[in-house]
Amino acid sequence: MRRDLLEMASDLAQRGEAFALVTVVRREPPTSSQLGDTALITREGRLHGWLGGSCTRSSVVREALRALGDGRPRLVAFSPNPSAAARPGVSLLPMTCHSGGSVDVYIEPVLPTPRLVVFGAAPVAQALARLGEAMGYRVYVAHPQADRTGFPEAAGIFDDPGAPGLREASSGSAGELFAVVAAMGDGDEEGAEAALALEPDYVGVVASAKRFAAIRAALATRGVPEARIDRIEAPAGLDIGARTQEEIALSIVARIVQLRRAQEREGAPAEGAAAVGEARDPVCGMEVSVVGAAHRAEFGGRSFYFCCAGCRERFVKDPEPYASRAQGGP
Repeated sequence: MRRDLLEMASDLAQRGEAFALVTVVRREPPTSSQLGDTALITREGRLHGWLGGSCTRSSVVREALRALGDGRPRLVAFSPNPSAAARPGVSLLPMTCHSGGSVDVYIEPVLPTPRLVVFGAAPVAQALARLGEAMGYRVYVAHPQADRTGFPEAAGIFDDPGAPGLREASSGSAGELFAVVAAMGDGDEEGAEAALALEPDYVGVVASAKRFAAIRAALATRGVPEARIDRIEAPAGLDIGARTQEEIALSIVARIVQLRRAQEREGAPAEGAAAVGEARDPVCGMEVSVVGAAHRAEFGGRSFYFCCAGCRERFVKDPEPYASRAQGGP
């Protein structure tokens, strides 16, 4: 991969922004792309790098945005005769380049690292931070008694649950966010209020039903709306009969994994993905991604999108028949 693309990928990953890497993995000449040609596509639909002729650009961007939407990699084949190139596990698209060759590209979405905010410094909080880091989460800890001795793996430690730095670290489009209060009686209310303020995908409190009833009443007294309090899961985690601190941490991480995989099965958009708006090229009929479209034209008060400069030029020279066809005319 080109050095500038590697640096761009590193920068986007550090900022917690989603992107897709696209690589040419197979080609049949004549085609301008070469094995190993690579491009990086941002969630805004901007393509950086080189994958060959512009005739495949729009379709590649569209498929990359779809990959960012569902979080799944895909192998896409561009062929002048798609039906003859059918292979298991491969998405087929028509090759509209005049060269007549074919190109296969592998699209890999790179999504932001999920984040886990732990409110507490008790042993169960330490076990949860260790397990969260081992599972690939970026872990932040907030508690006056938290330090590097107890949380050596944490990406950030804050002595105040309401610290502005914690809000900054857990805000924006930097990936899924999960919050767990494991203060064990030492700052439960403050932690729960701060956790809800982050508006995470999941809020759990390690507490018995009796203890959580007291926490709930305290939150209501602090003016936290009941609808927000209802988002809290207590006791946090799955009921696996956990006894030790590590087992409790395991039950909580298992619950978070359960929620994340359920979203995937339901087809929920991945975090940081752009909406995939599509249009049909009125000249060649190819589906074109509206997001980041490089070729477009206006006619009759409508916007038309094209897979390449050639199709746009043909449209601009004589737009009426193409526009009429796009509207369902003869």
